[in-house]
Amino acid sequence: MGGAVMEGVISKGLLKTSEIGIIDHNPSIVDKWVEKYGVRPMKMSELGQAERVLLALQPRHFLQLSDDLARPSVGYISTMAGISTTVLARRLGTKRVVRVMPNLGATIGKSQSAVTGTKEASEYGDLAFGHELFSSVGSVYDIPENLFNAFTGMVGSGPAYAAVFAEALADGGVRVGLPRSQANELAAKLLITTGELLLQKAHPAILKDEVASPGGTTIAGLEQIERYTFRAAAIEAVIAATKRGTELGMDE
Repeated sequence: MGGAVMEGVISKGLLKTSEIGIIDHNPSIVDKWVEKYGVRPMKMSELGQAERVLLALQPRHFLQLSDDLARPSVGYISTMAGISTTVLARRLGTKRVVRVMPNLGATIGKSQSAVTGTKEASEYGDLAFGHELFSSVGSVYDIPENLFNAFTGMVGSGPAYAAVFAEALADGGVRVGLPRSQANELAAKLLITTGELLLQKAHPAILKDEVASPGGTTIAGLEQIERYTFRAAAIEAVIAATKRGTELGMDE
């Protein structure tokens, strides 16, 4: 995720490469971005030189490294699931904290990202900067922090749900005779097209009703979707992911 944001920032001209530093426990990752863009490799001891730090790491690593990361003079922007601004502020020793939840769409400039921050982050411009950062890789939404785990459960995890549906759809195509490669391509393009159509509709049910003609093929297929509780599975997936996001925050 950090790499996707860095590419977006550079491609949009938000920052110069000379203004960007990178730290990672894996030297090969650092070398890759230094060679590709000429960004500056940094040591943990140099973090205090930064105006703002983007924390793109797993929650469990943050809980282990927070003492080393803490710099009272720095603003922090976190993409970690479940870690609240309260926990970030306490562990990092500053109230200049912004919380962001992007999704995998950031890697192709089409993320949906939720953003929230503290009063201090707003006063110091950290929240506005977080908006700019993630606008470079997609759409940004101001979401109250009490709904962040819900956003994560639906939108952050959503690409995986959609991928499973696409795979199942392709499997169905193969089952009735389509070649695998063609079925995979058709499923992917179908999701893209459907997403664009849904943005033009007031409600997903309108699109469904437009496709499902009386006594036709689509309504026969929809009957089986309802029979096998597809809707319930999708709803429960979002609920379970939301619950897990809350549990991650409790691990602190």
